[in-house]
Amino acid sequence: MLIDGFSPVTIVLLVAILAASALMSGLSGFGFSAIGALCLILLPPKLGVPLLMTLSAANQIMSLRQLKADMKPIKHWWPDGPAPYLLGGLLGVPVGIAILGSLPTSDLMMVFGAFLVVYAGYSLLRPHTAHATVQGSWLSSSLVGMSGGVIGGFTAFPGAPVVVWSGLRHLPKKESRAIVQPYIFVLQILSISLLALQRPETFGRTYWLLVAITVPVVLPCTLMGVKLYRSLSDVNFRRVTFILLGISGLGLLIKAADSFPAVARAIKTAAL
Repeated sequence: MLIDGFSPVTIVLLVAILAASALMSGLSGFGFSAIGALCLILLPPKLGVPLLMTLSAANQIMSLRQLKADMKPIKHWWPDGPAPYLLGGLLGVPVGIAILGSLPTSDLMMVFGAFLVVYAGYSLLRPHTAHATVQGSWLSSSLVGMSGGVIGGFTAFPGAPVVVWSGLRHLPKKESRAIVQPYIFVLQILSISLLALQRPETFGRTYWLLVAITVPVVLPCTLMGVKLYRSLSDVNFRRVTFILLGISGLGLLIKAADSFPAVARAIKTAAL
């Protein structure tokens, strides 16, 4: 075996899941970990979550390079850009990392996952409106960013609250991505750095081998997703984001549900 404890079938399944994650994230600007959460059926969370964080950050670098013309200059990041979200997110990530390492997270993931599924379903079914449901301020944006930091620290899904907030504000697709993508990238880098400092044993041989195998697949699939994104209208872009929010919620529910361990064991046994 190339990696101890992982059969070739398991590696192929992981690569297929992460390729789909990269394609959809390149298309929407977020959601890499939403689909990538399926990897946690095959990987323990303390290995799978850092791997998803790392690959999500690589995915964001590739997307940001391709879409840099759509991004606001850093001097314009406050108060209507990503800066308020980042301010809150930087405060929230350490809390999320602490939850990952010390507290049971199933109840939190269950509640948040159910909320995302319900919200995504409602958003897809409601009549289209061109008017914002809520008005934003730097303080509300910071609080949304903080919630994403906490959630991202123990799930690797930091962007979901920011995407929900952008949807409520009815932001155009370029403005939404100009906020969501820098936010996800910075928070994933921060989360990885804190994990490396607090739990260096997480980043062992198995982690680096998985990164080396998956990165060459993730990056080209990201580029394909970005090319598809350029052809989307604002309305269709919002539909894609709502679908991915729903998938994010389902991923959290799968992680959290106590009734799924037998299914997870069966899938893992078949893969091995």
